[in-house]
Amino acid sequence: MAKMQWREIGAGMVVPVVLIAIWQTVSALGWVNDHVLPSPVAVVQRWMAYLLPQTAYAETGGNWLRWAVSGELIVDALGSMYRVVVGFAVGALLALPLGLLMGASPRMYAWLNPLAQVLRPIPPIAYIPLAILWFGLGNPPAIFLISIGAFFPVLINTIAGVRHVDGIYLRAARNLGASQRTLFVRVILPAAVPYILSGVRIGIGTAFIVVIVSEMIAVNNGLGFRILEAREYFWSDKIIAGMITIGMLGLAIDIGVNKLNNYLLRWHRGLEH
Repeated sequence: MAKMQWREIGAGMVVPVVLIAIWQTVSALGWVNDHVLPSPVAVVQRWMAYLLPQTAYAETGGNWLRWAVSGELIVDALGSMYRVVVGFAVGALLALPLGLLMGASPRMYAWLNPLAQVLRPIPPIAYIPLAILWFGLGNPPAIFLISIGAFFPVLINTIAGVRHVDGIYLRAARNLGASQRTLFVRVILPAAVPYILSGVRIGIGTAFIVVIVSEMIAVNNGLGFRILEAREYFWSDKIIAGMITIGMLGLAIDIGVNKLNNYLLRWHRGLEH
């Protein structure tokens, strides 16, 4: 099993390595301007400078750990992750109970679904002027935008999960005398979990996209802000370094969520024992 996983990782690295080699070759031959597309070596050097602390460590009276994580990259990444976590938590905690209610109650679905379908296609970016007007600048408008981005994937998938529970399960539970509460807690909710977790995965991905955009407009730190700052000074290598960092964080989050899904859905795949 472990050997197969390493083989898959190795196969997945082939295309990135080939692309980086082509990129480095094109840059070394001078086919592109360094300001337009810096070489991978230049990007790595900038990434390291972005990662490392900007000041020397003071041996006396200094906290080594605080100094070690004082680099711009770490501070920006932590700021972005904080906004993603808080914004996603707000959006998901609002969407989950509402989705369960709309999925389980045809009346609530009839009342609320038209409004949800009108608001769902509006991208979170369109709310930026209102977010700044309502919340000013800083974390609040960014968290508001992220929560909107996370809200609808969780809501729609939760509704779909509850409404698509196999009727055989419902009839079997009713024939066994299950009450409405037992039916919901022991049958409908577990059957909807795969849909809900899919919504969570999509919602986190959307939240990560929205945080970068919101930081470019409403916040004065974070990965999005730093990329915008680098653009102002024509630091292409720092822009690409920030983009790579975003991609790495997004990949790490997606892998973590996927592993959590696999763990929580062991019973669904027949792997509980």
